[in-house]
Amino acid sequence: MAKGDERLEKEKVSMNLARLKIGGELFAIVVDPDKAIDYKHGKDIDIREVLRSEKIFKDAHKGEMASEHLMEKLFKTTDVLKVADTIIKKGEIQLTTEYREKLVEEKKRSIIEIIHRNAIDPVTNRPHPATRIESAMSEAKVKIDEHKRAEDQVQDIVKKMMAVMPIKLEIKQLEIRIQANHASKAYSLLKSFGTVVKDEWQNDGSLVSRIKIPAGLQQDFYDEINKLTKGEVEIREVN
Repeated sequence: MAKGDERLEKEKVSMNLARLKIGGELFAIVVDPDKAIDYKHGKDIDIREVLRSEKIFKDAHKGEMASEHLMEKLFKTTDVLKVADTIIKKGEIQLTTEYREKLVEEKKRSIIEIIHRNAIDPVTNRPHPATRIESAMSEAKVKIDEHKRAEDQVQDIVKKMMAVMPIKLEIKQLEIRIQANHASKAYSLLKSFGTVVKDEWQNDGSLVSRIKIPAGLQQDFYDEINKLTKGEVEIREVN
């Protein structure tokens, strides 16, 4: 038995899968969960590093292989790497309970840290201790989405916490001018970091937007928008 196959046999009881249903047929691959999530989000990773085994399954737990005839018919190829690429990008990543719990706990710790840095008690104007934030999240029955970035969940979580404790985020207002060749892609990034309060599409296709954003996410936003636009963006803080 090949080394990769031996490893796959050992991991069958706790496999993280990427699955895609197409043409009424189910296709699955066994993946490294961290790398699969990064790959799905566009990170530059060799797909061979994502796969635990270079095989396409009909039922991975039973070891049933997918039909090459159906792969050719539905994917227009039998190349395992090309089929795997489509499965990861268009399908869903199914995580084991153990890995999901680990991921949720990591996201929870990140969210608590972000809230601790950026939220205050409006009565005292002082930050809440991390232990109080964690307790309030439990009281408010906050659910952490393991698939979403911690930053993208903070605002909704703080809104839920308001029912059990006095809390508010320190908000900054930014005006952003983005050149036309980056404007469409950048707009979704603006919405993921904050609330768009104004946007104006210019005659040359560029975009001028004003957003409200938690103060602690400001540097992360600068990093992401500069990366996306290759630095071709103007940002100023509005009082």
